[in-house]
Amino acid sequence: MDLKGQYWTDDDSDGDNESEEFLYGVQGTCAADLYRHPQLDADIEAVKEIYSENAVAVREYGTIDDVDIDLHVNISFLDEEVATAWKVLRTEPIVLRLRFSLSQYLDGPEPSIEVFQPSNKEGFGLGLQLKKILGMFTSQQWKHLSNDFLKTQQEKRHSWFKTSGTIKKFRAGLSIFSPIPKSPSFPVIQDSVLKGKLGIPEARVNRLMNRSVSCMVKNPKVEVFGYPPASTQVGGHCKNIPTLEYGFLVQIMKYAEQRIPTLNEYCVVCDEQHVFQNGSMLKPAVCTRELCVFSFYTLGVMSGAAEEVATGAEVVDLLVAMCRAALESPRKSIIFEPYPSVVDPNDPKTLAFNPKKKNYERLQKALDSVMSIREMTQGSYLEIKKQMDKLDPLAHPLLQWIISSNRSHIVKLPLSRLKFMHTSHQFLLLSSPPAKEARFRTAKKLYGSTFAFHGSHIENWHSILRNGLVNASYTKLQLHGAAYGKGIYLSPISSISFGYSGMGKGQHRMPSKDELVQRYNRMNTIPQTRSIQSRFLQSRNLNCIALCEVITSKDLQKHGNIWVCPVSDHVCTRFFFVYEDGQVGDANINTQDPKIQKEIMRVIGTQVYTN
Repeated sequence: MDLKGQYWTDDDSDGDNESEEFLYGVQGTCAADLYRHPQLDADIEAVKEIYSENAVAVREYGTIDDVDIDLHVNISFLDEEVATAWKVLRTEPIVLRLRFSLSQYLDGPEPSIEVFQPSNKEGFGLGLQLKKILGMFTSQQWKHLSNDFLKTQQEKRHSWFKTSGTIKKFRAGLSIFSPIPKSPSFPVIQDSVLKGKLGIPEARVNRLMNRSVSCMVKNPKVEVFGYPPASTQVGGHCKNIPTLEYGFLVQIMKYAEQRIPTLNEYCVVCDEQHVFQNGSMLKPAVCTRELCVFSFYTLGVMSGAAEEVATGAEVVDLLVAMCRAALESPRKSIIFEPYPSVVDPNDPKTLAFNPKKKNYERLQKALDSVMSIREMTQGSYLEIKKQMDKLDPLAHPLLQWIISSNRSHIVKLPLSRLKFMHTSHQFLLLSSPPAKEARFRTAKKLYGSTFAFHGSHIENWHSILRNGLVNASYTKLQLHGAAYGKGIYLSPISSISFGYSGMGKGQHRMPSKDELVQRYNRMNTIPQTRSIQSRFLQSRNLNCIALCEVITSKDLQKHGNIWVCPVSDHVCTRFFFVYEDGQVGDANINTQDPKIQKEIMRVIGTQVYTN
């Protein structure tokens, strides 16, 4: 067979190639001389010119009128911790595979869409969410798309820039916009560069430079270029429809770029903004609308408990302990939020646990039937699930909810990573959504940051992991008085935060530092009946504190060793420490001690969080 300068390959990046042979490339004709619509070639060339030669790959089938277009979307702009929490590889593009009619292109049937990362074979939940989003986008666009319509749009663009020569010259002039930025914030571009390269009026340049959400050029009718905003709060910008003037392939790539940084802000089922009281968190999640809860369950998108227990058993153990503490609290009607939305396994059309009809006793019974995570790691998970189902058919669904509703990223640290904290139960804890983290880093560049402890009883953390660390002053969530004003309370001194972590659930008096020191010394002299390096929590008597990074701006109010930060965007959790049986860590830790700061930065440098 005459390959006409092209190459045959049987290597399929998605791993689904069986006996078929595919023809790569876009120059020349296919072996059977099938007609290729010229608009397809034009759109492919547009992708290459605006992005790069490697941004698109074409797979033709030898004898049938189908063509696969692989669009490579660069996601290196995601921060490392976001990519880890979302289970994506930021160093590898996300591939959008669209299958068109080779000869009809936009006049043919609506293309099928696959979303994947070649090296990310399992647990690519973000791909499912993005596939659903792009499928809905394509269906809407296909109602009015045609090759003639697209040609008309491109002729309009051509005529607009006729004075400066060809379309290709205009594209070259816009090359400063072409690379995908390393972060959603786009670098400042000098006016002179824009004037010289684009040849557009000074007033238009000034409007461009004054854009605060995204960096783009506009003609009187449509957007030409847009980049992902830091947040969707400004007019839902991430759902704006990019221009068609550079072809459908560029349009869908631009739309994917807009949506990816804000996936956590939208429900994975209905793609509407979350109705969570305190906004989005780090991980994508299903919203609280009942229809979405049912769909989430029936579609099988819910995080698999088996996988989570296998890969992060200690974290699941902690999540269950937090849920139990909140449920057993006398303040549960206030702090046990969110209340579970769990579909009845015997009747998938009803909710066994419904936030509108709270039944704490039934919930407690199901939670008591959740087998210990230590047992789950010692035998067949299916067998353990069967045992749970016999004890209570709602036990396993509740466990799935506890895992999937966690919207923070928690990872168990290697044992005694921060040795001065004196506990083996140490976790990396990141809960800020990308938009908040971006605002935090902007503030950090302006004002700097430091570290401080935040103490809160374990019964409160069930809500904190799902709603974020919020300013509870003067609200029903407030447990202690706000003696120093409204804000998030922090301290550089461990003894103060340990005191707050023990308060709640019947204890409402702050222990003195001397009492904490005595307790710390007493616990360290008691012979240990079990290994201090135990993987799992053995006790229900738990104390916990978080180590946070806080912006050192003038907003941070320091009253001795009690700090109050009224701006919630200026506080981000970094680490979480758990103590058993009334234990507390060293009461004399001061985060402002250079040695302590050096140790914190050493651990941060080896963990997911990188600056």
